[in-house]
Amino acid sequence: MQKEATSQARGKLDSFAFLCSLAEYYINEKGDKVYTTKKESPLGVPTQSAHPARFSPDDKYSRQRYLLKKRFGLLPTQNPGPKY
Repeated sequence: MQKEATSQARGKLDSFAFLCSLAEYYINEKGDKVYTTKKESPLGVPTQSAHPARFSPDDKYSRQRYLLKKRFGLLPTQNPGPKY
């Protein structure tokens, strides 16, 4: 009985993980993110992936990205500190 309940719970978790891997989003008229599994919004606009890009320790362009952020003042050290 307990083994059967465990396998059912595992099946639900597997299906949840599968649906999360298909998550997409679009921005509605109010500017809110709406999550879906479809490839197009109701307005016909393609949806965006809800997951970040994969991280690679062999990042070939990190230096260029750093220099651009430094040039345009986007580094965290170039911003004023938090106000407490």
